[in-house]
Amino acid sequence: MSPTFRALANHNYRLYLAGSVVSNTGTWMQRVAQDWLVLSLGGGGTALGITTGLQFLPVLLLSPYAGVVADRFPKRRLLQVTQVTMAVCSLVLGVVAVTGAAQTWHVFVLAFLFGIGSAFDAPARQSFVSEMVGRDDVTNAVSLNSAAFNTARIAGPGLAGLMIGALGGGARATGWVILVNAVSYAAVIWQLQRMDTALLHTTELRGRTPGMLREGVRYVRSQPKMMMILVLVFFAGTFGMNFQITSALMATEVYGLGASEFGVLGSAMAVGSLVAALLAARRTRIRLRLLVLSGVGFGVANIVAGLLPSYLVFACFVPLIGFCTLTLLNSANATLQLESDPALRGRVMALYMTIVMGGTPLGSPFIGWVGEHLGARWTLVVGGSLTLVGVALAVTVLVRLSGGLRSVLTGLEAPGSLGHRVWDNQAVARARK
Repeated sequence: MSPTFRALANHNYRLYLAGSVVSNTGTWMQRVAQDWLVLSLGGGGTALGITTGLQFLPVLLLSPYAGVVADRFPKRRLLQVTQVTMAVCSLVLGVVAVTGAAQTWHVFVLAFLFGIGSAFDAPARQSFVSEMVGRDDVTNAVSLNSAAFNTARIAGPGLAGLMIGALGGGARATGWVILVNAVSYAAVIWQLQRMDTALLHTTELRGRTPGMLREGVRYVRSQPKMMMILVLVFFAGTFGMNFQITSALMATEVYGLGASEFGVLGSAMAVGSLVAALLAARRTRIRLRLLVLSGVGFGVANIVAGLLPSYLVFACFVPLIGFCTLTLLNSANATLQLESDPALRGRVMALYMTIVMGGTPLGSPFIGWVGEHLGARWTLVVGGSLTLVGVALAVTVLVRLSGGLRSVLTGLEAPGSLGHRVWDNQAVARARK
């Protein structure tokens, strides 16, 4: 089998990825349909913002606790529960839309409940990858997950648009699309049920003990690589990854175009992300220099994009931004999974998701203010510049916590690679004393 797809040799992972492709496509279809439903009910930009905020608020508030839950319960069963929860929310929203009973407040409430399911789903799903595949295939599996996600990101919105248009374009049409998403969750639930539990690398579950959340935070703070990664993704996610704002402002205010051209930018960026995911799937190890370089590349790409003269050049360039974004996030995700203690992995990934998503409520208003007062181009220039500041701070944190720049600029078997775990290197050092 090609090195790009080596994780597919694992029976359980094949089942999981097949279900994920179906479910992710449905999720992207619902995102488009849900926004169109809000607009069809008379809501504007404010209502759309509230819907998005309510859907992501539980992820920000509950993810740390959800990580504790992921470390206490079987992740396969927990994922089935979260998938059922999100399916029920989609089913209810789809039914009220199809019957013509939908009101904006219905969307608000169900988006919030959907977000609760997502908050508990994310850390369990992220850490479950390491239970399905062996250590050598974690990086490949994470990359294939990203490839599947971005494939759905390309196909889902287009399918939703075609379906909504074919069904009349109103609120009832969006309801049928949302019902398709509700049904799509059955693919994941069924594939999880079909897995061979004997092949899972399941860690020993821990009972409830006081201070489990604090234990996870203390653990992360004691790991220089993890602290470096969290600082880096915070700055990139907070200030650089506001694509809905930056691309919309560039398309409309700078180039004087409309919604369809804005949509093309999203698809173009997804193509770059997909290419990055497939290339990442061929890697057998990740060095910290890749994280640093992808962060620098992402910051510089944003700055350059803000200076481009025409829409055509901009549209041809944004795949590079998508490429750098996916390389950074993929590398960060895989590194944290490989470096974390299996007993704490759920909490580690929950903190990662909180950092990546938690910066959005802070960064989006700031970038929006920059666009309003300084101009659309400055949203990218400022976002990229602050990302570069974040890279510098992240490297500084690593140097201070680990004792030298060598950990970033190392070779094959040095601490900058993931050839050995941190505690393995420490054990060798102690043995040499």
